[in-house]
Amino acid sequence: MAAFRGAVEAGAHAIETDLHLSKDGVVVLAHVPSPPLLPLSTHNIDIPPQDPSLKRTFGINKKVADCDWAYLSTLRTPRPPHEPLARLSDLLKYIAQPALSSIWLLLDIKLTDDPTTLLTAIAATLSSTPALPSHPWHQRVLLGCWTSEYTTLAAHLLPSYPLSHIGFSHLHATPFLANPSVTAYNIMYLALVGPLGRRFVRAIGERSPSAAVFAWTVNGEYWMRWCVSTGRVDGVVTDDPKAMGEVCRRWGAGERGGEGGGEEGGGGGGGAGGDDGFGGGVLGEVEGGRRGRRGV
Repeated sequence: MAAFRGAVEAGAHAIETDLHLSKDGVVVLAHVPSPPLLPLSTHNIDIPPQDPSLKRTFGINKKVADCDWAYLSTLRTPRPPHEPLARLSDLLKYIAQPALSSIWLLLDIKLTDDPTTLLTAIAATLSSTPALPSHPWHQRVLLGCWTSEYTTLAAHLLPSYPLSHIGFSHLHATPFLANPSVTAYNIMYLALVGPLGRRFVRAIGERSPSAAVFAWTVNGEYWMRWCVSTGRVDGVVTDDPKAMGEVCRRWGAGERGGEGGGEEGGGGGGGAGGDDGFGGGVLGEVEGGRRGRRGV
């Protein structure tokens, strides 16, 4: 939870985190990667092999799905401040404070669990955790789905909640344009670059002018500036909200250097949840986005 509190204190508008299910059905927050949907050579991105265990975060060579909550609740991160594993209910209770009513969540529903079981548990957690009366959860929680199976199930089990497609590629994302339940697109940032990226964002606007476009995971300042200047990104998922906020503030103060830059660039950021390992990316709405949303 320290990562999320720090993100809010740094000025993030939203918190992005990964959801997994414990052996006994508790929805927990842990950056444990799913198998890739596409070859990792997409966009010439060199992504190292991903460890699906809790080793990266807690030094434990076990999977979340193989452990019950009674055991998981005893784990602490090896490095100070020795944080415990958090549940979705813990995060919901945190943002249910009146002072945090403007904070919303982008939940990355991972593919490592049975979709019906996981989504049913998410629905139960949302319905059993009290929200602010003036800010019900369906107005503050965006469900992120990678596949059509998850999108269909989410629309059925949580019909009042908005859905976002999450993906590496505009090619994989394009079929979701025909799905009226999908109101946002959270895309790996390099897929939004260049003529094909422009065409994809234009197609989103033609199908649904109100749909949002988010870019993940943007950690380098060059690409942060590109996201702000390009005019096709509404929000940025980043491990460094402080740096993103500074880029937005400079842009709002009149900086225009590099506008439209990076169209043919390579490299750049691409974090995987920050050093704490909780998938604690945060989403900042960018000034200069497709609907001119303000900066972090």
